[in-house]
Amino acid sequence: VQLVESGGDMVQPGGSLRLSCAASGFTFSDYDMSWVRQAPGKGPEWVSAIYTGGGSTYYADSVKGRFIISRDNAKNTLYLQMNSLKPEDTALYYCARGSRGNRPWGQGTLVTVSS
Repeated sequence: VQLVESGGDMVQPGGSLRLSCAASGFTFSDYDMSWVRQAPGKGPEWVSAIYTGGGSTYYADSVKGRFIISRDNAKNTLYLQMNSLKPEDTALYYCARGSRGNRPWGQGTLVTVSS
């Protein structure tokens, strides 16, 4: 299982980012996928999940209405569109195989929301 996250950056509050996760080493379309984040000095927080066909999506209350998870099974890629970003969204973001955000994760991509 290999997961490579990208797209993190520093952005002002209210801004947007799109994260990507390139998956390999397994049949991507057969698995639910999820995003997890870890803020500095805190434990991991499950953010969102999407089922295999992409028709069912789930979000933590903290991001509901602002983030959108999606997937492209032809490209073996998972996405997270992040809108209306807040300083409390600052974290390392990881993608995970499965809906619960369990390890293994990739190296993560850093999102910093600051003015």
